[in-house]
Amino acid sequence: MAFKIRRESGLKLAGLPLWSIAIGPDPARGEKRGHARGIFALGDMATGVLAAGGMARGVVAFGGLAVGLASFGVLGIGLLLALGGAAAGGVAIGGGAAGVYAMGGGAIGPHVLSTAQCDPDALDFFSRTFEWWPQLDIVAQNCIS
Repeated sequence: MAFKIRRESGLKLAGLPLWSIAIGPDPARGEKRGHARGIFALGDMATGVLAAGGMARGVVAFGGLAVGLASFGVLGIGLLLALGGAAAGGVAIGGGAAGVYAMGGGAIGPHVLSTAQCDPDALDFFSRTFEWWPQLDIVAQNCIS
């Protein structure tokens, strides 16, 4: 018997449970993997305002594949912000990054900050916005030298 969890809060907002957890298969429901849907969602797949899972969709999403306004994942796709091994979004930071402002090992976009490219607008933007980012100093040093 495979491990499974299906739980959600009784409190609902806009028709969604406040929190939902769905992990593992549930043959009785015909589900091969859990799909959590709630304001706060955690599952194999998760959809919510704040979503975390193998595949996550939400305003803020964390996951292997994360899609949202702000996303954090192995593959992050974010309308505003994406961080991940591969990241695509308005502002993208990752090993591979594509965005209006992109920072990473392999970065593409109008304003790029990488070891190979140093757009002054990108350097200024990332220096002001992400001054706490540990790799920023390394990339900025390459721009200065």
